[in-house]
Amino acid sequence: MSHSPLLNLPGPSQDLLDDIDGALTQAREFVADFNPELVVIFAPDHYNGFFYRTMPPFCIGTEAQGVGDYGTHQGPLDVPEATAVACAKAVLSAGVDLAVSAAMDVDHGTVQPLEKLFGTATARPMIPIFINSVATPLGPLHRCRALGTAVGSYLNTLDRRVLVMGSGGLSHDPPVPTLATATPQVVERIVHGRPMTPEQRAARQTAVMEAAKDFTAGNSALKKLNPGFDQRFLEIVDSGDLAELDTWSNAFIAAEGGNSAHEIRTWVAAFAALAAVGAYKTAVRYYRPVPELIAGFAIRTAVSA
Repeated sequence: MSHSPLLNLPGPSQDLLDDIDGALTQAREFVADFNPELVVIFAPDHYNGFFYRTMPPFCIGTEAQGVGDYGTHQGPLDVPEATAVACAKAVLSAGVDLAVSAAMDVDHGTVQPLEKLFGTATARPMIPIFINSVATPLGPLHRCRALGTAVGSYLNTLDRRVLVMGSGGLSHDPPVPTLATATPQVVERIVHGRPMTPEQRAARQTAVMEAAKDFTAGNSALKKLNPGFDQRFLEIVDSGDLAELDTWSNAFIAAEGGNSAHEIRTWVAAFAALAAVGAYKTAVRYYRPVPELIAGFAIRTAVSA
C-alpha cells in the first residue's frame, strides 16, 4: 500500500479520506482473516533513520523504534530479534548484500501502514526491511526483486502465518531534499543525521501541507502525477510477471513517475517475496491519483494462488 504524511495532517477532503478508508477497510478485513503471526514490511525512509553518512541500499532491523513523525508511533517496535537475524543470514547466503541495524529508526513509511491496518504499530511482531528509495545513487530495480525473493524463500521455512507488506507511493515527486541542492542546514540533517527540533518538525509539516495545497490548485512546479505509469506498474504486479520490471531503468522511473516513484521498489520486493513460493493472485485492487496527497495512491492484497 501507499503511505502519505498528508493522511495524518489537515487538508485532504473528507470524501477523499472516506474513499481511501473504504479500500483500507477491505485490506483490514483481509489482514484480520489471515491473522498473521509475523509481519515483514519493506519500506523507504525519508532522512529520519538513514542518512548520507552511511546509506545502504538495503537494511534489516533486528531492533527498531518509530521516530514519531507526522503523528505516527514513537518508541520501540516488537521485533523478534532471533528471526530477524536468521532472515539476514539467509538473505546474505542467497547472495544479496544486506546491512543489519540493531537500533533502526523508522518513520511514517514503515509505521503508518501498520497503524492503518492493525490500529497500532505494535499489534504484531514485525521485521522492518529498509529499501533506499530517495538518496541517489540507487541500484537497479532487479536487485530489489532479488532481495524480496531471498526474504520470501526464508519466510517459507517458518511455520508461521507471515504477512508481507510493501509501503510506497507510485508516481509522486514531493519536495524531498537532494544532496545536490541542499542548504548547509539541510546537509546537517540528510548527511549527518542531526535530529529535527519540534519547531523544525512543525515547520516541515506546514510546508508539506502548503505544498499539497499548491499542487492540488495547479500552482506548483512539482512534477505532475502519471496515472499511465502507475497503471502499467500495477498491471505488471497483478500479472505476476515481475521480471518485466527489470527493464525499468532508474532514469525511466524518475522521468515517468518522479523522483519518489522509486518507492515502487518496496512493492517489487514484497511481491517477489510472495512469488518466491509460487504464483499469486491479487484481490483488493485500489488506485487513485491524488493531488491532495501529492501521490498516486494504491492498495493491493494478494495470496498464493
